[in-house]
Amino acid sequence: MALIGPSGCGKTTTLRMINRLIEPTSGRLEVNGRDVINESLTELRRGIGYVIQQGGLFPHRTVAQNIATVPRTLGWDKSRVADRVAELAELVGLELTMLDRYPDELSGGQQQRIGVARALAADPPVLLMDEPFGAVDPIVRSRLQDELLALQQQLHKTIVFVTHDLEEALKLGDRIALLNVGGILEQYSTPDELLRSPANTFVEQFVGEDRGMKRLALKSVAELPFETGPVIPDTASSSEAVATAEAQGVEWIGLICDDRFGGWVRVADLANGSVPADAERFPPAAQVTPDSTLRNAMELIMTSRTSVAVINDGGHFGGVVSLDAIRRSLVSEPDL
Repeated sequence: MALIGPSGCGKTTTLRMINRLIEPTSGRLEVNGRDVINESLTELRRGIGYVIQQGGLFPHRTVAQNIATVPRTLGWDKSRVADRVAELAELVGLELTMLDRYPDELSGGQQQRIGVARALAADPPVLLMDEPFGAVDPIVRSRLQDELLALQQQLHKTIVFVTHDLEEALKLGDRIALLNVGGILEQYSTPDELLRSPANTFVEQFVGEDRGMKRLALKSVAELPFETGPVIPDTASSSEAVATAEAQGVEWIGLICDDRFGGWVRVADLANGSVPADAERFPPAAQVTPDSTLRNAMELIMTSRTSVAVINDGGHFGGVVSLDAIRRSLVSEPDL
């Protein structure tokens, strides 16, 4: 879940109440069905990993010592701690040669990986992350976001993520809590619901007028019904190729060879009756995979002179994506 909202809305305060770095004044705050107010502080915090901006690492401790902080506190033996440190270093993409170095010898992105590894050291079921990627450059930030998503696919942790960046919240959160100044919860929903059906004027203004474009980044090409498109088997005749091109209103024809996309040929090159299989082929200038976003597909469609081919990692052709199919995917769902 992502917590987002303007400065002063209570994002970090809410996060810190979960592990009682800030004590709730009233109400209930439950973790795994238990009210945290009734939990031992020590036991509560041992079951919750915590990652802050720039990692919050101990500068006088090595990378290995930083990662081992909680296991050592729990009294794990040296062999078990060493095994866990090595396991986590591999998990978050740190080379083992870095374990004996100090935080200030590493880049900001590497420090963030160490912070995540330390938070995961005792395998807590809950992970709190307070703007962990806010201090790194955009390229590193995007890579760390992708790595966090991949990590979550493996670990299936409950993650509460604070950010001031809407794009980051949309990318990482399966649910988003949008707060207003004073701790007012304006909307709690999935990213797509937040963009498709803002609860009120504040939410609508916060997500921006381009929320339709933002929704394209949340949907994958695999969610579309693929169209056959202007493609033919490479065994087809020139007349079949020309007829297909005329029916589709295109100047290029794609060839399928043993379920694989063999490239595009110019219809003009077939005017003399040349067999499509013998014509000059051009690689797909516009190509996406099933997990590409609709935003990626649309950008390619707008800049390419050919249809966008959907080709998976094995090179198999799945169909083509059109602007009309993308448009339909955004308007086919009724507002909530």
